[in-house]
Amino acid sequence: MLGYIWQHLFTSFLRFWLKWFLRHITGKCELQRICSRYKQGAQRTTRAEYSLESSKSKVLRTAVSVDENQVEECAITIMTEKKVATQKDPTFKMNLQACLLQITGYKRLYTSVEDLRKQAFDGENNRHENMLLKLWDLLVPSVKLESRITKQWGDIGFQGDDPKTDFRGMGMLGLTNLVFFSEKYTDVARRVLSHSIHPKLGYSYAIVGINLTEMAYSLLKSDMLKPHFYNTVSQNPKLEHFHQLYCYLAYEFDQFWIKEKPESIMEFNRYREKFHEKIKGLLEEPDVSLCLAVESNL
Repeated sequence: MLGYIWQHLFTSFLRFWLKWFLRHITGKCELQRICSRYKQGAQRTTRAEYSLESSKSKVLRTAVSVDENQVEECAITIMTEKKVATQKDPTFKMNLQACLLQITGYKRLYTSVEDLRKQAFDGENNRHENMLLKLWDLLVPSVKLESRITKQWGDIGFQGDDPKTDFRGMGMLGLTNLVFFSEKYTDVARRVLSHSIHPKLGYSYAIVGINLTEMAYSLLKSDMLKPHFYNTVSQNPKLEHFHQLYCYLAYEFDQFWIKEKPESIMEFNRYREKFHEKIKGLLEEPDVSLCLAVESNL
């Protein structure tokens, strides 16, 4: 423990003097150097985020948590704090604002996703019920449900006669992802569903989809999705961007499962973890962009 403390103090000491030296050599603060050296994307925003969070200035440290409508004012405050003249660095304010929008937007995205996850499926809520019925109509439009509670739900991969019990872990987030994929990429979703009912390589489409929602949620919560969103969303990521990521996972897992050819569905956890490790490996690439490369229906 003592060794860690000394290492931290030594690193902080070196970082302080390195920043001081570079400021006097280049005439630019660390944030200016980051914004001018890197193009918009994960490499620039992650470095800017670290610089802000590790700053000794409270103004800079709190900048990562401002509201969206305060970003411009915050950028001006930072420029004043760091004595950055617009005339000498005309692009800095715009680049810094872009970084702040992504950083604060990611935090708000997590809050939105968490709120949706905590929202339980309510059979008395017409909106929830209509979303569930819409999922069926999108995936198997040629077949009508015999009733709201029926064994037919097993045809699209639910465990019991009433799908609401399968949403307990991920709440409305799980259902929203399934519906988003089925509505925006209908042909792709139906193709994935057809793969899931293969006599040898089949799996429970809806249950696996909810499981992949949990994977996406955990990656978001651990901040591992920052590089992806910083590279693909120029400003602040929204819920739709999270749903788009889910679509990527749903499609890619299906391709992965078919390629791996598991002996049975009993091996799901092992292959799920293997797929998870593959995605985490991709997220370590600085230019990562986990986007579904097929045309949407909308």
